[in-house]
Amino acid sequence: MSALEAIDDLTGVMLELGRRARAAAATLAFADPAAKVKALHAAADAIDDRRDDIMSANALDMRAAEGKGISKAFLDRLLLTDKRIDAMIEGLRTIADLPDPVGRVLAEWTRPNGMQIRRVATPLGVIGVIFESRPNVTADAGALTLKAGNAVILRGGSDSVNSTRAIHACLVAGLKAAGLPEDAIQIVPTTDREAVGHMLRGLGGAIDVIVPRGGKTLVARVQDEARVPVFAHLEGLCHTFIDKSADLQMAIDVTVNAKMRRTGICGATETLLVHRDVVDTHLKPVIDALVAKGCEIRGDEAVRALIPDAVPATEQDWQTEYEDAIISVKVVADVGEAIAHIGKYSSHHTEAIITEDAASVARWFNEIDSAILLHNASTQFADGGEFGFGGEIGIATGKFHARGPVGVEQLCSFKYLIEGTGQTRP
Repeated sequence: MSALEAIDDLTGVMLELGRRARAAAATLAFADPAAKVKALHAAADAIDDRRDDIMSANALDMRAAEGKGISKAFLDRLLLTDKRIDAMIEGLRTIADLPDPVGRVLAEWTRPNGMQIRRVATPLGVIGVIFESRPNVTADAGALTLKAGNAVILRGGSDSVNSTRAIHACLVAGLKAAGLPEDAIQIVPTTDREAVGHMLRGLGGAIDVIVPRGGKTLVARVQDEARVPVFAHLEGLCHTFIDKSADLQMAIDVTVNAKMRRTGICGATETLLVHRDVVDTHLKPVIDALVAKGCEIRGDEAVRALIPDAVPATEQDWQTEYEDAIISVKVVADVGEAIAHIGKYSSHHTEAIITEDAASVARWFNEIDSAILLHNASTQFADGGEFGFGGEIGIATGKFHARGPVGVEQLCSFKYLIEGTGQTRP
């Protein structure tokens, strides 16, 4: 069936996907860890062997997207290169070689009556992943969910349909090589948007959690309509603060990387805050370095007094995830004002401070309520692969169960195992 082919009985097809995923999840919950390792290494081999096929499929998607006049940031997320395919392969192998998360003893204790209690990690079950444009999510999500003993149903964006199908075929090849159920990793066989609605309604109880990976519109829809739990972040409005003790060269290097390495990812810095005591020494060199890389500056009055070409920043700028080569810049009195600004405008994703002052670092780490906080490092490290997770299924900014990069450990729940010797409750 073509991915673009209309499906007459979409409800039936989606419910069948759910039924098959649930059956696969029941097998994966107690699958031999060695089989999962074998499947992931075989999938990595398949991606390497079929590299030309994947690149050809991606070229089809890129041509179609370019014909629609889609933004540069979107095209960058969609593009697959040899380097990005290498990263996918490395991610699969890294995930394969992680300790198996299923069955880990998370805690254990003995009650006064002699009962021994253990809290043990278990798979969540069936994960629904809804994503846009980034075809590498197919590999990341498939690998992470499998390693954690879960089945997954993937619904990629229509713009990446050919790339997604090509990568998915490699994951299925890995499952077959290891003798694991091929239904462990499924893709929705249509680009019909109503398929998303079916997933959000849970496919008749088959889906245990939904993970959206995409723009604000997609995530907002998922959060509004989902009838199952959601791991999500609405947007990545990330900040970098240059404190008064910041090393100048470090401030330049980290800020330029945080904004310009890849402007379209959720970990890109969107607002730069600068301590007023280093405006004369640090502000212009940092701004000059950003402008040299093609970044547009939107600044408050203090910034524009030094950088006349800066566009006046509006209230909306402090609230905007640009996903582009644009940054808003504000001068603040101290670390306290920087923290207050972040408290007002942040999406609770990622915030970085550049400083040599331990007291400022302590306040940054203790007082900011975001999923990821960094000291003297780029916000673009907000990535599961950089955390050593091998990849991520998304960045969660909520406070229940999972927060930050969602890797294999976050794709597990737990149960209690209790050993008794005939105890009865009085």
